[in-house]
Amino acid sequence: MLPQRREIASVVVCEDDGPTLELLCDNLAADRYRVLPAPSASDALRLCRFKHPDLMLLDLALPDASGLDVLREIRAADGIASRFDSRLPVIVLSGHGAEQERVRGLECGADDYLVKPFAYSELRARIAAVLRRAQQRRGGPLRVGEIVVDPDRRRVWVGGRSVQLAKKEFALLRVLAGDPHRVFSKRELLAEVWGLRAPTKTRTLDSHASRLRRKLDPEKARFVINCWSVGYRLLDG
Repeated sequence: MLPQRREIASVVVCEDDGPTLELLCDNLAADRYRVLPAPSASDALRLCRFKHPDLMLLDLALPDASGLDVLREIRAADGIASRFDSRLPVIVLSGHGAEQERVRGLECGADDYLVKPFAYSELRARIAAVLRRAQQRRGGPLRVGEIVVDPDRRRVWVGGRSVQLAKKEFALLRVLAGDPHRVFSKRELLAEVWGLRAPTKTRTLDSHASRLRRKLDPEKARFVINCWSVGYRLLDG
């Protein structure tokens, strides 16, 4: 009796370059993903509409439309007339690595942005991370000790007390709550929350972490632990 193939998730691979498309499909299939190849924007939208994939890899330079327009179309979906899942996780694959291009892709709704050329091992790790976050979002509120995070309604409670967070503070909390005892490096957090892939000396992360800590626990500052020179974790111990 032959062993059963247990697929991890279905992935639309929207890439117009034939060799790159073939390489991605072959590697993803070997790693037990169900691959749905899409060499054009129209193919990608058709597959997203009828096959209900778990994730899409999206090139921006497509022969029939901009990848950003594909992304906007999906994010604007109401689930009725357009029949797309507006929450579909999307990782942009682009040859344009300028900060402005990355920010534009993330602002249009990309869950991650990877610049070509890239190592397949890194792409595979990012796919797994994005799928984990998507599963947490769709699983309803996330409880971590006294903290409850509701991604759908963008609400947070600590011990029953409602906490009002700014957009980036909430995004930072969601990442930390996904693995509360793990130390996330500053580089990881800057990439996950702000889309900054290159090393930077910005104090943005530290200032947001400080405000988030004060809002979650104004008296004892028990949450958002600063692991000096490394990064942050949500819970101690």
